[in-house]
Amino acid sequence: MRFNSLDDWLTWQSSLHPHEIELGLDRVDSVWQRMRPSGLASPVVTIAGTNGKGSSVAMLESIFMQAGYRTGAYTSPHLVHYNERVRLNGIPVSDEQLCCAFQRVDDARGEVALTYFEFGTLAALDIFAELTPDLVILEVGLGGRLDAANIIDADVAVITTVALDHTDWLGETLDQIGAEKAGIMRGNRPVIMADKGLPVSVYQHAESIGAIQCRVDVDFHATPSDDGWHWEGGCQEYPNLPMPALPGAFQLQNAAAVLAVVEQLSSRIAVEPQDVTKGLASVRLAGRYQLIDGDVPVVLDVAHNIQAAEALRDNLRESAAKGSVLAVFAMLADKDIAGVIQVLDQDVDSWYLVELSGSRSCTAEQLETALRKAGSDSRVCRFASVNDGLQAAMANAGRDDRVLVFGSFLIVGKALQYLEPVANVFVGA
Repeated sequence: MRFNSLDDWLTWQSSLHPHEIELGLDRVDSVWQRMRPSGLASPVVTIAGTNGKGSSVAMLESIFMQAGYRTGAYTSPHLVHYNERVRLNGIPVSDEQLCCAFQRVDDARGEVALTYFEFGTLAALDIFAELTPDLVILEVGLGGRLDAANIIDADVAVITTVALDHTDWLGETLDQIGAEKAGIMRGNRPVIMADKGLPVSVYQHAESIGAIQCRVDVDFHATPSDDGWHWEGGCQEYPNLPMPALPGAFQLQNAAAVLAVVEQLSSRIAVEPQDVTKGLASVRLAGRYQLIDGDVPVVLDVAHNIQAAEALRDNLRESAAKGSVLAVFAMLADKDIAGVIQVLDQDVDSWYLVELSGSRSCTAEQLETALRKAGSDSRVCRFASVNDGLQAAMANAGRDDRVLVFGSFLIVGKALQYLEPVANVFVGA
């Protein structure tokens, strides 16, 4: 084996390809065909979208595990441990399983230079091919059409939402971005359209390839009630459902699409109504308005685009703190920093600006400049690290205040590592 430790494998993969991201399927598909020419034996759900992917994956896992099925899930990025990206029955795979899969990828690739993400995607698929879970759920990392996960033909595709994000790679308009995400569809196979406001390009692509469209408020319906909600599809109905155990009113939209997936798969892997109920009630997902209670309540949220920031703002207002909100904040430089700030500035009393590591990071000084340009007159402090900023915010906050950590997966992951020794912190899905 080339390396015996997961850290060594990941360090090496980071330098294997000259570019961090190189969209395209030819290289990764050629390696996959050499590794597993027969592909995956399991039914596959592929989920693309700007926001809501992780929540949808977690709900699908929870429902099908409640029904007694073995699930495999691939998501990215991770929060604390790389293993979070590849889960079997909701549990991250071991270092040994990843190292063995990485070696199989390395043996098959020959002279092909794979990116870090491509290496990880192939390793995850290889593990799923080896262990044949009853259902494989793939989250698209970037876009859809040219994402490495798209080498697999999904039995059911899901488009959650389409908003402006990753514009350098996917295009500057919603139609361009929608067309990229629509690339996970396959002809004569169902695509679940979770948002009734998807760009026209999504519907146009579905029609052009003959995908079977399953649209919210047309082919399936979610109706809130006083104590839960009701779902109705083409052939199935689930009355008296609990709200998903993930915060935010928008989770009802994700859950509705998830149940459309359940319906589409029912002929192959049937689920009983009680499994749906238990699955929705027990689902967990770190970093999505995750509350860590203690002497000072801390909320963690990976929101890093305007649409996600609006959802975070709504959650903050729905469960407003009696005192102040102290935001520990960092974003990557290629994100819409000004747009996110404008959404949340009225709900933040003090900003604790911190710096992340990596070439895409934004300095605390640059964050402050963006704040002032956005018209913010809130109190601002700058810190060299997430730990320093979080420690200062928690020291300055009272019991009626709330510390909010948000802006990227990286800052939430660092915060979880800091908080883990002092709180019962859940990490994973």
